[in-house]
Amino acid sequence: MSKKATGNPRRDESLSRAQIIEASIALLDANGEPGLTFRTLAERLATGAGAIYWHIDNKSDLLLASCDAIISHVTKATAPTKTPEAGIRSVALAIFDAIDAHPWVGSALTRAAGKLPMVRILERLAEQVCALGVPEGDRWSAVSALLSYILGVAGQNAANRQLAQALQLDRSTFLEDVSTVWSQLDVNAFPFTRELAKALPGHDDRADFIAGIDFILCGINANGHLR
Repeated sequence: MSKKATGNPRRDESLSRAQIIEASIALLDANGEPGLTFRTLAERLATGAGAIYWHIDNKSDLLLASCDAIISHVTKATAPTKTPEAGIRSVALAIFDAIDAHPWVGSALTRAAGKLPMVRILERLAEQVCALGVPEGDRWSAVSALLSYILGVAGQNAANRQLAQALQLDRSTFLEDVSTVWSQLDVNAFPFTRELAKALPGHDDRADFIAGIDFILCGINANGHLR
């Protein structure tokens, strides 16, 4: 697609798409989606909006490109593993950590159905699922279950962290408070929650996340058939 000739042509050529995306990610990390505007981005890059429009069509395009830069790095950076199961755990944790570090990525991915960031994740998971020996007819079910779990849990974890930051809540203090409330619930109506209250303050989000991945992997037998 040809870009409209707006702004100073020399500046358009000197400002790269990669520079724009890098600055966009910094703004998103600092202020979330509301903090990303072409005006704030132009100020950060010390340029005019026209120079940015030379490379980026609109905010949706910018958000998608920024999300894809994060996901592309994550999917390429995961180290080789000895087994497909270890590969799935590695990819899953890498995405979990990326969304934890860049909370806006979770919500951006929900709007990227069929787009490159989602395709990158899909392909990396499918690579490992195929290596497990899952028959062709069952591969989508296995990949879809993993994909839904990873994005759902990682996204919720990031949303929880954003809420805590917005309310200026310390994680340990928050969990202690929730634990106290849960421990006072009716033991007959909420026996599991009452029991869980004891372990809540010291639980590890990443460990809980990977335990869920292991449960999904347990649903695939040694021959690659879904149980």
